[in-house]
Amino acid sequence: MKEELKEKLIKALASAMGISSLDKGKMKASWGIRKWHGEKVGNPYEERRWDFNLLLNEGINELFTVLCSSSGIKFDATNAYLGVGDSNAAESASQTGLQATTNKLYKPMDTGFPTFGTSQMAVWRATFGGSEANFAWEEFTVANGSSDASVNLNRKVTAKGTKQAGDTWELTLQISLS
Repeated sequence: MKEELKEKLIKALASAMGISSLDKGKMKASWGIRKWHGEKVGNPYEERRWDFNLLLNEGINELFTVLCSSSGIKFDATNAYLGVGDSNAAESASQTGLQATTNKLYKPMDTGFPTFGTSQMAVWRATFGGSEANFAWEEFTVANGSSDASVNLNRKVTAKGTKQAGDTWELTLQISLS
């Protein structure tokens, strides 16, 4: 209801200013986890999907830097990492990285990721093995490096379970623009 009212107000203001149409763009983030007991063999015992996240200011600025110049660090196969942590601090656009103090890990891309260039989307995927990230998974990000010192594009806070030693969890992020 709140979004509906906001859109009506924007349209009324545009009409009052003599603007016949407004530019519109949509970004959709979709996350997923597939979980296996032991190695990633056969069907996972659980799959979860969830939408939404918050773009971070530092990530937005880095996207424009990469897009509009010959500098910046891409979120590509060489540089991209998916990060998980156990902080449940609310998302804020001014944050720079995962908020967990100790329990956090950034993992490089699985072979062949990220994928991009079709269907107006990019997909990042990383697999966390049996001895990695064995803590509560409460926050998620994609970064262009292996730590909070890197630029983080986004952050999502939602509890998705506690990874146990020996389990393998595969984390996926899909961002589409339209």
